[in-house]
Amino acid sequence: MLLTKEQIFEADDLEAEVVEVPEWGGSVKVRGLTGRERDRLEATVALTNKKGEQIGTNLDNLRARLCAMSIVDEDGKLMFTSKDDVLQLGRKSAVVVNRIFEVAQRLSGLTEKDVEALTKNSNSDLPEDLPID
Repeated sequence: MLLTKEQIFEADDLEAEVVEVPEWGGSVKVRGLTGRERDRLEATVALTNKKGEQIGTNLDNLRARLCAMSIVDEDGKLMFTSKDDVLQLGRKSAVVVNRIFEVAQRLSGLTEKDVEALTKNSNSDLPEDLPID
């Protein structure tokens, strides 16, 4: 049976998972990215010149960026919505942030091959004050 447009739009296809974070005294709900959110994340990673050519990769606070785009409240609304939120999240334990990042990565279909492709043009001489968004 072929799906209708309405059936596709109505399908609840975003997976979510509760991640235990004993270091924070509880747990967080992590959901996979939408297609548009994933594109936006990938766009923030690629550094381009005025001609649109990729000249480097912005990996600054990448784990916190993905976590912020994936951690939701009980109603499914994003909890971290500002640049300051992302910066503060990036100041939390690398162990904890990476635990959440790995779940968000899996739920969003970001494979190791995808991550390698994002980082292939990495440039270690980038300034430290790159924008996060």
